[in-house]
Amino acid sequence: MSTLVERPEAASGYRTGRTLPVRVELIRQLKRRRTLVMGGILAALPFVLLIAFAVGGEPDGGGNRITLMDTATASGANFAAVNLFVSAGFLLVIPVALFCGDTVASEASWSSLRYLLAAPVPRARLLWSKLVVGLGLSLAAMILLPVTALAVGTAAYGWGSLEIPTGGSLAPGTAAQRLVVVVVFVFVSQLVTAGLAFWLSTKTDAPLGAVGGAVGLTIVGNVLDAVTALGDWRHFLPAHWQFAWADAIQPHPEWSGIIQGTAVSITYAVVLFALAFRGFARKDVVS
Repeated sequence: MSTLVERPEAASGYRTGRTLPVRVELIRQLKRRRTLVMGGILAALPFVLLIAFAVGGEPDGGGNRITLMDTATASGANFAAVNLFVSAGFLLVIPVALFCGDTVASEASWSSLRYLLAAPVPRARLLWSKLVVGLGLSLAAMILLPVTALAVGTAAYGWGSLEIPTGGSLAPGTAAQRLVVVVVFVFVSQLVTAGLAFWLSTKTDAPLGAVGGAVGLTIVGNVLDAVTALGDWRHFLPAHWQFAWADAIQPHPEWSGIIQGTAVSITYAVVLFALAFRGFARKDVVS
């Protein structure tokens, strides 16, 4: 003889989709000190480089090889491109790891995570809201840097074409479009760091551990990419493609590296985000 157990009905007026709205989570994160500090650091970088060029003079390669850095003072567009070049490898990793790695772990460290779930906020809904806000703030950080650099560079060096180190130039309108492509690719390439940070954030109650772990693993990826003995195996490392965006600021852009880098990054990111949702759904939350 079997006994049927009726599923309890939801309370009147309760709507899963209305719990922890993205807007509320965004306001919470924007008010946090670490968000303001990180925004200030990224906004200050163009001014730091501007002062460095003013004190040290115009960049000079000192040889026959001319790099993007040597054209930094040619125009505002060049100055913006150089800011992305010097920050894409490491500096932009930090806000991504911070905004995506601190989000869930900080709630656990404050002992507020269990109360959010008891509100009740469904676990998938909580993760989704925090992930959307974390990625949104990461994208905002990557937009803030080149926009500030473009404004500062234009004020200091004038509005003009983007001079290409290998020869030729891009008209201001075309250069602006290519810089948008660069920012989008840099964001996509950082999705792996975002996935690592978010997954670790669901595994630990220590925000610093999630953020530091994501940054550390990203550095390990960069180190492995420098090991030429790995040969074609490096093509499976996201770090191998992180500067493929340079192919987009050529007179005749080459898209193969950007496409491969995008595919590798998205693949890793989807797996890591899936692991985060799957693990958190089964986790015994006591903090």
